[in-house]
Amino acid sequence: MFDQAVSGQAPRRSTPGSSAEPWTLHPDRALPADPVLRPLARDIYAETRDLPIVAMHGHVDAALLADDEPFADPASLLVVPDHYLVRMLVSQGVPHDALGVPRRDGGPVETDPRAIWRTFAAHWSLFRGTPTRYWMEHVLVEVFGLTERPSADSADRLFDELSARLAEDAFRPRALFERFGIEVLSTTDAADASLADHARLAADGWGERVVPTFRPDAVFHVDRPTWLDDIARLEARAGVSVGGYRDLVTAVEARRAAFVAAGARASDHGHLSADTTPLSDAEADRIVVAALRGQATPADAAAFSAHMLFETARMASEDGLVMQLHPGVLRDHDASVHAVRGPDVGYDIPVPTDYVHGLRPLLEAFGHHPGLRMVLFTVDEDTFSRELAPIAGVYPAVRLGAPWWFLDTPDGMRRFREAVTDTAGFANTTGFVDDTRAYCSIPARHDLARRIDAGYLARLVAEHRLDLDEALETAVDLAYRLPQQSYARP
Repeated sequence: MFDQAVSGQAPRRSTPGSSAEPWTLHPDRALPADPVLRPLARDIYAETRDLPIVAMHGHVDAALLADDEPFADPASLLVVPDHYLVRMLVSQGVPHDALGVPRRDGGPVETDPRAIWRTFAAHWSLFRGTPTRYWMEHVLVEVFGLTERPSADSADRLFDELSARLAEDAFRPRALFERFGIEVLSTTDAADASLADHARLAADGWGERVVPTFRPDAVFHVDRPTWLDDIARLEARAGVSVGGYRDLVTAVEARRAAFVAAGARASDHGHLSADTTPLSDAEADRIVVAALRGQATPADAAAFSAHMLFETARMASEDGLVMQLHPGVLRDHDASVHAVRGPDVGYDIPVPTDYVHGLRPLLEAFGHHPGLRMVLFTVDEDTFSRELAPIAGVYPAVRLGAPWWFLDTPDGMRRFREAVTDTAGFANTTGFVDDTRAYCSIPARHDLARRIDAGYLARLVAEHRLDLDEALETAVDLAYRLPQQSYARP
């Protein structure tokens, strides 16, 4: 009776996976259920539904678009690289091997894409109520035109349909880029990245549309097991021999300049802590020299990573790269899984984060600097109203990034707007970022964010806190103009 009461449509009853009637998505999905708010939300969402996508924080590989080759199969495109999807299946006892997640030692895992797809489809019910369900529904129905839900029974039919689509030129990466309405896509690239794929894209006229983002975490964290190897690659790429702290800064600055020349608009920093306490040059040098000898302590590593965030703000104020900071995630929570599988297989867990004290040194030094733009993200939503909104609501250099990672859910995005708007308003936020490796889910994620913002703005209109024309203008700001402005070219 729910849809009948809200939209006037008769309820639809079907068996999951049944082909008795086509699988379709409700046009009002994720809009408010309240019959007063829903028509307002429809009008507001209609204003943003077809706007171009400005995707300034993601993890799509530039080679995907530079090569523009057909996708291999449904499983390697939609299942294996999606850590949201993988972690849910693993939590219910499905082993990584069955999902084709590679092992570091090259040991055997499932390589038959049809078998992997069958495993996913048979467990479709696990995703009920999750954002993964919303995104995947959008991908399967809106992008690929499927008319049947995933299930054990439908798995092979869907696999065959998807495989046929992927063989068509219309489903190659660049064709989908155009169809998705992406205006600009930012990748995330290590400090030692060659940027060769971006150069190929630029040669094809795509240099303004796919841009790199500078990610120096590997050389900022001196306790990483691979730090010496990462420094060696940085030296080779920057043409700088790193014998101490000042050499490291010179090499980092050289790579930032190369990224700016390649069209980069931002840097990206994933630290456990938001600490930005600076060190003296002498102390920073002591730590780097100790690390080069393999003698840096955990305390050294924490102090140096904090110092390098402070230094990054100084560099950003000079070269104009937007500084994105997303602390508060304990990476690779299960060391044994990391040893076997490596990173990014679903074992990164949020921890409480202190932004007020951690960022104070950086903000006292650069928070009013006209050359700095700093975007703060969090997975600790307790900080939305207590810390982040007040910080963004007073420091000109700071903007709030969108709810991210564990919080890019319908309810998480609603809570974000409700928590931060009182203090930070809308103008001190940056619009949505999709933060995904799952290429085909980009339009799904932006669509969901636009629907949630439409619902929030509809409530303000219904409560006579905004006029409808203001809500329509604000919706366009959140979906399009704010991300453009927040990540404007240096």
